[in-house]
Amino acid sequence: MSEVTLVAATEAYERAKSGSALLVCAYDSDDKFSNVHLEGAMALSEFQTKLNTVERDKEIIFYCA
Repeated sequence: MSEVTLVAATEAYERAKSGSALLVCAYDSDDKFSNVHLEGAMALSEFQTKLNTVERDKEIIFYCA
């Protein structure tokens, strides 16, 4: 398992925007995601359906708004 590292919001956004990381809203409610997600983020439910296709070395940034 990889180490957990805190990153600034601006850095997380830049990494997601460049495609070097996935930005995942950690709320388990799609309704809550719809109301508070950041640009470029995917819902936790979407991430869970794509989990088997995510590259093993891809950085994943989870956040709660």
